Amino acid sequence: MFLNQKSILIQWNIIINMKIDINKKNITVTEKLRVLYNIQLIDSRIDEIRSFYLHVPMEIKILEKEIEKTKEHLSKIHSCILSIKEKRNKQDKNIHQSELLIHKYKKQKYSITSNRELYTINKEIDYQNLEIQLSKKKIKEFDAKIRNKNLLFEEGEKTLENKKQHFIHRKKELEKTTEKNKKEEKILLERYLSLSNKLEKKIFDIYKKIRKGVKNGIAIAPVQRGAPLGSYLAITPQKYSELIQRKKILIDEHSGRILIDEELAEEERKKSFLYKKEFTDYDKKQDKKN
Repeated sequence: MFLNQKSILIQWNIIINMKIDINKKNITVTEKLRVLYNIQLIDSRIDEIRSFYLHVPMEIKILEKEIEKTKEHLSKIHSCILSIKEKRNKQDKNIHQSELLIHKYKKQKYSITSNRELYTINKEIDYQNLEIQLSKKKIKEFDAKIRNKNLLFEEGEKTLENKKQHFIHRKKELEKTTEKNKKEEKILLERYLSLSNKLEKKIFDIYKKIRKGVKNGIAIAPVQRGAPLGSYLAITPQKYSELIQRKKILIDEHSGRILIDEELAEEERKKSFLYKKEFTDYDKKQDKKN
């Protein structure tokens, strides 16, 4: 069981047996069930709206983090490009240094008389030429890396721009939905108050107690194929017979929820859908006016 059903069942039996309390509002059991189920539908929708309110800042934060990650990725690519360019510039300096040495050695050749010294200088010139070739090869490799990194950087910039645009669009969308939800919530709360006033206080208090005790907040469970919605345990044929007769309000002994037959629940869901459509149409008209 989700909560202390024994306590609820005792309280419920007391209410059922108190004629003065049952007839206080002078409405039938069917009407009581209609009111209770409508209150449940409103509560469930308000739960969705308030869950959305909690989700909005989290979604905004996730989108902001994605933008920050892309920025960090671009920053790393940029740093890498600068590092490669620095290495490339070093090879340019090495070439320039080697060329100066070659020029120096070539001048020295004219003043040398010893074959051994000439041989040594020629070897130095060859070595510097090899150094120049090696530096040029490295420069080509660095240039290729820079081109690839530049392409990655350009793609990253496009990705960043797309994420920024998506963030702006999504934020506006969420703000618009939040505003609509606030309007809807206000109207739902007004209807909730109006409906709750039609019920005896003890019945309404038990509904709230059941709702508070279950995980999904569903206190009124439609019976489908012999079992309350969300439960694998079927009710007895006798209880089902009592349920469809709608002569008294029943509580499921397994889940502790108030039971309602599927036919009645479906009628109220259709009414709720039509109401929601009316609210949406009204909201669209208001948007056009604004």
